[in-house]
Amino acid sequence: MMSALKEEKRGSFGSKIGVVLASAGSAIGLGNIWRFPYMTGQNGGAAFILVYLGCVFLLGLPVMLSEFTIGRRAHSNTMRAYLKLAPGTKWYLLGGMGVLAGFLILGYYSVVCGWTLEYLFQSAAGNMGGKEPEVFSAMFATFTASPLRPLIWMVVFLLLTHFIVVRGIKKGIEKSSMIMMPMLFLIMFVLIGRTLTLSGAHEGLTYLFNPDFSKINSSVVLSALGQAFFSLSLGMGCLCTYASYFPDNTDMVKTGVQVTVLDTAVAILAGVIIFPAVFTYGINPSSGPELVFVTLPNVFQNMVGGYIWAILFYILLALAALTSTISMHEVVTAFLQEEKKISRVKAARVVTIGCIIIGTFCSLSFGLLGHVKVFGLDLFNLTDYVASKVMLPLGGMFISIFTGWFLDKNTLWEELSNHSTLRFHLFKVYVFIIRYVAPIVIGCIFLKEIGII
Repeated sequence: MMSALKEEKRGSFGSKIGVVLASAGSAIGLGNIWRFPYMTGQNGGAAFILVYLGCVFLLGLPVMLSEFTIGRRAHSNTMRAYLKLAPGTKWYLLGGMGVLAGFLILGYYSVVCGWTLEYLFQSAAGNMGGKEPEVFSAMFATFTASPLRPLIWMVVFLLLTHFIVVRGIKKGIEKSSMIMMPMLFLIMFVLIGRTLTLSGAHEGLTYLFNPDFSKINSSVVLSALGQAFFSLSLGMGCLCTYASYFPDNTDMVKTGVQVTVLDTAVAILAGVIIFPAVFTYGINPSSGPELVFVTLPNVFQNMVGGYIWAILFYILLALAALTSTISMHEVVTAFLQEEKKISRVKAARVVTIGCIIIGTFCSLSFGLLGHVKVFGLDLFNLTDYVASKVMLPLGGMFISIFTGWFLDKNTLWEELSNHSTLRFHLFKVYVFIIRYVAPIVIGCIFLKEIGII
């Protein structure tokens, strides 16, 4: 009875669809629409996608289920969850690392999120047409180096995130997910309907879905593993925190599969939007990270009705970014609220102000602070490196070890089968993967990210 009262006090999701959409929103972000297409272009197209799909379902899904198990079992913030499940041990440091990773990532990620608002504004103002291709590269460089405009947009994005988080689980996170996720898919299908009418649609879809297996090598496999991990938001406490708000009757295996399918669908649909346009206008499919902010504006200005399509695309990008920033913000907000015994409003305020400070330094690293280097990296790339390439893989690896080797197998079964009321035929396979496969494979991702392999 006391446990139920405590859970209600913490808040919980109010519906099954709310659980799925909020969890999917946490996973779906710029990694799907910005990073996935250029990673696909740089790693051989369809061959990369096949490897990516294997990584997502064979590795990403089991780690996701592990985070779900830890979160719902403890009904606590990420660090407190390990204190409850492993009292008297140092495992709570793993939860603390997840909170710190989420905080750091939100700090620099919000800078890129701010860029989406700038490009949405410029598109709506009609400033993205009638320009030579090289002008877009200069525009992007000038904008990111500006000391003020990127900061304004970053703050606006963080305030949007803050406004949703302070409203709580049902009225804030769940309600916003119920609105934004259907909007995201609606816009995607509208954009797909347009790009499939382009002359390069067949060539783009062939590149995306007709694999050349000769392109698969160890580098492609490790890149796909890294992208799967990044895309599903594993290792930073987002899914663990959201799972702590799951009702006890939530089918976590089914939810995990649904979230994984939705996340993967958005990534592939983003490719369906982008690659027909890329091949129609003779653009290198491996354009890289600048694809969204340099290459696509040039594509939009050459399309009939490009003004509308550009606006829709950057709304799509902003929605995907916002669903992710909400989950990262919630990880740290929940931690401060529960560990420091302060109100949600005050906790969220501390997180927002802290991220504005981190984001300011990261944003200025493209201009005024560009000369500041640590280990040869500017402040933006240093924060990205530490959080995304070190902390996330380590977090995922130790989550697998904790779940597979420390957490009692009966506890795993009770949570994933809802105390034997649900079927989970692949439970033994799941345990094998989480014990033996995931730690080794994620360890390889870590070694690749830090440059050892």
